[in-house]
Amino acid sequence: MARVKGGLMSQKRRRNILDEVKGYRFARSKKKAAAREAIYHAQLHAFDHRKDKKGDFRRLWTVRINAALKPHSIKYSHFINMLNVKNIELDRKILATLAVENPEAFNRVVAEASK
Repeated sequence: MARVKGGLMSQKRRRNILDEVKGYRFARSKKKAAAREAIYHAQLHAFDHRKDKKGDFRRLWTVRINAALKPHSIKYSHFINMLNVKNIELDRKILATLAVENPEAFNRVVAEASK
C-alpha cells in the first residue's frame, strides 16, 4: 500500500483554524496551537456570556421601569406587587418597552395597577 502524506489536509485544517481567529492579537492569530487554545476559550466564554446576557437585560428592564415610575412616586417592588395582586400579566420586557417607547400606555398600566 502506498504511503499517504497528510500535507494538504493539514494545511486545510490550519487555514480553517486561522480563519476563525482573524482579528485576535499576537500568536493567537498566527500559530495553530495558540489559535486552537484561543478558540476553545472563546467558545466557553461565548456560552457563559449568552447566559449572562439574559440577566443583564432583566436588570436593564428593572432600571427602566423604576425610572418610569419615579414621577408616580411608586417603587419598583411595590409596582410589581400591585400588578400581581391585580392579575395584570405583563412581563418586565414589555413594561420596559412601554415605558421607553409609549409612556402614555405605561401611565395607563400604572393607573390600572394602583386602583
